[in-house]
Amino acid sequence: MLQVIFFVFIAVVAIQFIYYVLIFGKIAFVKPKQHNPKKIPISVIVCAKNEEENVAKYIPLLAEQNYPDYEIVLIDDASFDNTLEVFEEFEKQYKNVRLVKVANNEAFWGNKKFALTLGIKAAKKEYLLFTDADCYPTSKNWITEMSSNFTLQKTIVIGYGAYEKVPNSFLNKIIRFETLLAAAQYLSWARIGRPFMGVGRNLAYKKDEFFKVDGYRDHLKIRSGDDDLFINQVANKKNTTVCYTPEGFTYSRPKTSFTAWFTQKRRHISTAQHYKPMDKFQLGLFYASQLSFFLLPVLLLIFQYEWITVTAIIGFRYLFTWLTLGFTAGKLKEKDVMIWYPVIEIVVVFTQLNIFITNLFSKPVHWK
Repeated sequence: MLQVIFFVFIAVVAIQFIYYVLIFGKIAFVKPKQHNPKKIPISVIVCAKNEEENVAKYIPLLAEQNYPDYEIVLIDDASFDNTLEVFEEFEKQYKNVRLVKVANNEAFWGNKKFALTLGIKAAKKEYLLFTDADCYPTSKNWITEMSSNFTLQKTIVIGYGAYEKVPNSFLNKIIRFETLLAAAQYLSWARIGRPFMGVGRNLAYKKDEFFKVDGYRDHLKIRSGDDDLFINQVANKKNTTVCYTPEGFTYSRPKTSFTAWFTQKRRHISTAQHYKPMDKFQLGLFYASQLSFFLLPVLLLIFQYEWITVTAIIGFRYLFTWLTLGFTAGKLKEKDVMIWYPVIEIVVVFTQLNIFITNLFSKPVHWK
């Protein structure tokens, strides 16, 4: 039995090597391409529900972008705070801001998707750039960086949505490491021609892509997924590219309690069950290999079975994962999370296991 476990452990590390070095290496070890700025027309779309403080702070940053031809479409999704009033002030203040008001549609299952659909239909520009109401661009060249990746063939651009750093917060490092690991996956798979998701905090596509599939029709009854399920449906090798240059990042405030973050991740992970079969398989295989790496060697070391070889394999695995994620973290400006990498990784892996088990017995609550 121990011999079988030993060989399974070797297979697990081999699978990890394929993921981290051969797949994630497409981001880690490749320099970002510099594209010439373009002047294509862009509609920046922001959907907000009860976000008056965030939109008051962040919409002016969008309005100050250094880009020649863009509008900002602000969608008020039936807010009951002062979000609408703030939006109306911005509409008066900025010539390129347009407001879309959505009546109370809480009874409608896909309420955010309905609101976004109205905003997309109202957008006057050919290309759409999405961010969330609690997000802000890292530079005045955000639109320039994201739009420069569009070509005649590449009509979908997947960007990186980061979280702010909170000093002296271990939870913040956990959140940002999990975000880094997720980005390593979806950016790398997109680069090798197998895009499977994007994040609504930083995502762009040509309007035609939306109407080709009748928008969110095929997953309208699923509350989440206006970003990842849509990309999972429409993205492919020919039409998708990525942007991971620092000036093209967005940032948002992370959760400040483990419970709030756990609830947020429950919503995100529950959406993955609706991905294409191959995408679910590769994600499941990766997380199964992550979990197995922590469980199998414990059994082998307890019984001291080939303990020198097992220890060497563990060291080899940490060497290539640390290098790959370290280079990725450097590109995505997340280097500090790698200091605590071995500890944080364990926390993330077993938190994801907890989320999976919890979601089996109860459905997560969605706003979006």
